[in-house]
Amino acid sequence: MTTAAVPAPPRLVLADVVPGARVRDALLVVGAALFTALLAQVSVPVPDSPVPITGQTLAVVLTAAALGPLRGLSGQALYVALGAVGLPFYSDASGGFDAVAGATGGYLIGFLPAAYLIGLAAQQGQDRRVTRALPLFLAGQLVIFAVGVPWLAVVADLSAARALELGFYPFLLGGVVKAVLAGLLLPAAWRLVGDRR
Repeated sequence: MTTAAVPAPPRLVLADVVPGARVRDALLVVGAALFTALLAQVSVPVPDSPVPITGQTLAVVLTAAALGPLRGLSGQALYVALGAVGLPFYSDASGGFDAVAGATGGYLIGFLPAAYLIGLAAQQGQDRRVTRALPLFLAGQLVIFAVGVPWLAVVADLSAARALELGFYPFLLGGVVKAVLAGLLLPAAWRLVGDRR
């Protein structure tokens, strides 16, 4: 007698505790885009750099972990698209295709793979404990920089060292603070709803 293996149920991300399906998912994707646009307005200029310090990356890691890979990616794709068509969704209420094609565009594009990868890790439960969430959210932000810094170097015609000076080093402390904040919020949210593995 053979026993058929029972497939494991899919792992949940935080958004899956909300009932519904298609309408819920659409609202969550739109909400992720709007939340990112809102946190983009928390903007601090960096001297000599075209790249400001913003709350966008905090929104990316939070929404990606909460929504999972496809919804998280969709939320960030919608955010980038709405800003690209001219809505004032980027930092300092800017928008337009020029912003995406310009010096900061690589960071915006970097939101997409970061959201997908953070969402994948969240499906595996990596956002449920601070000790796992913190490194995940740091790594997710590094993905954004891995796209943004080379883009900045090419578009602004900078050396690699200068691109790092203007587009990476000034953001390290803020990145750690955002990762810690997200690393505390997501596990707390899981404790609130109950860890449904």
